[in-house]
Amino acid sequence: PPSSDYLVIIGAAIREQRKRLRLTQERLAEKAELHPNYMGRVERGEEHVSLIALRRIAKALNVRVRDLVRDI
Repeated sequence: PPSSDYLVIIGAAIREQRKRLRLTQERLAEKAELHPNYMGRVERGEEHVSLIALRRIAKALNVRVRDLVRDI
């Protein structure tokens, strides 16, 4: 599948975990030390997410990186 499909899958996994914790995108971005606009683009599958950013997001969500990428 195109790489954009992977981005959408990762974004959906992040959104699912964020909502499970009842966090806003802004609060998740703050916890992950990322810009809120970037966080929104990642969740929508519009932004390539670096491994470093993915690790920060996973840590902020208290999950493993593999939990966010398991469906790709």
